[in-house]
Amino acid sequence: MPRKSAPVDDDFTERILDVDVSDEMQTSFLEYAYSVIYSRALPDARDGLKPVQRRILYTMDEMNLRPDRGHVKCARVVGQVMGFYHPHGDGAIYDALVRTAQPWLMRLPLVDGHGNFGSPDAGPAAMRYTECRMSPAAIAMTAGLDQDTVDFRPNYDGKESEPSVLPAAFPNLLVNGTSGIAVGMATNIPPHNLVEVVQALRHLLRHPDADVDALMRFVPGPDLPTGGKIIGLDGIRDAYATGKGSFRMRATARVEQTSPRRKGIVVTELPLAVGPEKVMEQLKTQVQAKKLQGIADVKDLTDLANGTRLVIEVKNGFNPDVLLEQLYRATSLELSFGINSVALVDGQPRTLSLPEMLRVYLDHRLEVTLRRTRFDRDKATERLHLIEGLLVAILDIDSVIAVIRRSDDAAAARASLMEIFELSEPQASYILEMQLRRLTRFSRIELESERDRLGAEIEALTRIIEDESVLRQTVGDELAAVAKEFGTPRRTVLLASSGVTATTAAAPLEVADDPCWVLLSSSRLVARTAAAADGGEEQRPTGGGRATHDVITSRIRTTARGEFGVVTSAGRLVRVQALDLPQLPSTAAAPNLQGGVPLSELVVLEPGESVLCLTTLDPGSPGLALGTRQGVVKRVNPEVLGRDAWEVIGLRDGDEVVGAVELSDPDTQELVFVTTDAQLLHFPASAVRPQGRSGGGIAGIKLTAGARVLFFGAASTTGDGPGASVVTVAGSSSALPGTDTGSVKVTPLAAYPGKGRATGGMRCMRLLKGEDALVAAWVGEHPAAAAASGSPVELPAVDPRRDASGQPVSQPIDGLGSRPTD
Repeated sequence: MPRKSAPVDDDFTERILDVDVSDEMQTSFLEYAYSVIYSRALPDARDGLKPVQRRILYTMDEMNLRPDRGHVKCARVVGQVMGFYHPHGDGAIYDALVRTAQPWLMRLPLVDGHGNFGSPDAGPAAMRYTECRMSPAAIAMTAGLDQDTVDFRPNYDGKESEPSVLPAAFPNLLVNGTSGIAVGMATNIPPHNLVEVVQALRHLLRHPDADVDALMRFVPGPDLPTGGKIIGLDGIRDAYATGKGSFRMRATARVEQTSPRRKGIVVTELPLAVGPEKVMEQLKTQVQAKKLQGIADVKDLTDLANGTRLVIEVKNGFNPDVLLEQLYRATSLELSFGINSVALVDGQPRTLSLPEMLRVYLDHRLEVTLRRTRFDRDKATERLHLIEGLLVAILDIDSVIAVIRRSDDAAAARASLMEIFELSEPQASYILEMQLRRLTRFSRIELESERDRLGAEIEALTRIIEDESVLRQTVGDELAAVAKEFGTPRRTVLLASSGVTATTAAAPLEVADDPCWVLLSSSRLVARTAAAADGGEEQRPTGGGRATHDVITSRIRTTARGEFGVVTSAGRLVRVQALDLPQLPSTAAAPNLQGGVPLSELVVLEPGESVLCLTTLDPGSPGLALGTRQGVVKRVNPEVLGRDAWEVIGLRDGDEVVGAVELSDPDTQELVFVTTDAQLLHFPASAVRPQGRSGGGIAGIKLTAGARVLFFGAASTTGDGPGASVVTVAGSSSALPGTDTGSVKVTPLAAYPGKGRATGGMRCMRLLKGEDALVAAWVGEHPAAAAASGSPVELPAVDPRRDASGQPVSQPIDGLGSRPTD
């Protein structure tokens, strides 16, 4: 049946507009692109949040879902966000909420999830099953919203208001990273360590013109939530300088004896966003396609108690090191991460370098602190004004009551009070509105005390507002407090190279049994190098100091196919094969130990056990000297057993070894103790009689109540060199590691006269205000220091005074050792 046209009203004039299709498509596409870029995909450089993430946190803050309250259904939060602020699909909102709660994606999760929030291999449960609340870090992001710290804007329908940006007490853009795909652009920023970023921000507050190289001393590279290794620091430096770069993420894996007759590759940390099931599926595909050989079985032993543990058993006759290299190339055990630091700055998408990202955040935080301070001052000023009026009234309270009683109404009473007692309108209104029974709670002394307190508070707030240096100091102190509360140690190891000896799939690794040095660094990286290298000292940076470095704490000479020992804090000596270590290039200068591997990949340690030094397994050596936390010293007779590990000292309950050193000539060496209460004692090594491995040692240093041994080592008393130096670092024993720089002193060991064994020694450093103990010490030639990232820390000049105080340094010291002698 033909369709009938609808009747046309006589008063209606039909108008048809001819529109060019290309113009309409261009206009619509630009509007769509604008919406995606500004309202969905890209984060704001100030708080590092996309609009949906910001609205989720603001809604949860409005719902008072704080860490001390119970969890609520995620569906309730999603509904509130969608109904009031984010008019998009509930799936997109829930996906954003889940991501902010996943610890394998966020370095500092903002949502505390309860229930099945998924895994790297699987998605979460539906939002009607899961529950959530704000994490403590989210409280820091939203703190100050009620203090006029940020601007608010109308929501999508104009009925509510929402913040345009959060106050953000920490730099979320760098700490948690972000990823997003917009129209014509994308962003991909990896997570970083909060403590390192805060150190860089505080340095930038003091030195506003700091460049990339200066800031990379504090932020050497990303710190991924899943740990693992990052290989290739040049790409990171390019990203920090230009906003674009790349690096390789590598899983942490080691070769273990998984059964009495078979070795296996054990993976304990995976690259970002990679799960064990994904790796297992790739291995299955590669084995079925006959692209990988030598794999006997794959077991996923991952659980909540022990974390990631993927065991790849290797068939007998196959070199597990060669197979591991093939796995890096063929599976997701090694992936590339492309950094593209794009974020919104003043409403415009920009590609940001590291200094620019830090400066944008600092400018935001300075503005937030300034606005909050003005708000607090205005509130304090208003309260002070009322207190002053109340003080006037309370001096003659009977007259005030009489004036109120004879007034016809409140307006007349207010006018009378203003005229008779010379009060302002707010003061008079405050007196009229106050209940009579509250007057019994006030006394003149209490009001005057509150007045004085408010005056001092207003004066302090005014200094922050009027003096930019005070404002910057306030921001720096607040950042330090946030780092102390939420900071955690670095999880990802940064390596300048692959960190393993090059191998091929066609042939097993062949290494000649040549002499070599085995080196141990302060960050517990271990490697070997040809004996032609200059003793294994730290290699100084060249070319602008772009690489990260380390200091050497122990070194021994052996052969490439030989064995050496590792002494631990539990008094154990563990046998290690030198062939298992990566070989560093042999150069005239000393090698950079950033090419080494963590010693924890070679030695299985008990909880709380740490590695102290390396030692040879030569029965003809003079043996070891050990010092314990309780001041016991022991020389161990060289004795090599036919087992993988054995004890070298009998420790008392509660005691542990704090220092161990392989002696070269006991007749010319001094044993040195340094304690937490800044006492130093040294005496000849020959004064300690050697004992068998079961002996418990003898008294080394006499400790005062509450003190413990911080360092034990040995120093030579002969030679043409500069002699041994004593490096002491004082600070607060309660400070979070990596947040307190403390003070440092370097003094020649010769300045301290030797004393007899089992005495108390002499004071080696004077503590300053805020310092209650020594937190680190080291004795040896050519001292050097390194930060937690491995970057060098410049030590102060030598101070010949043995009982002087220390000098501040640029950043917290994490390791002490030797430096190059060139």
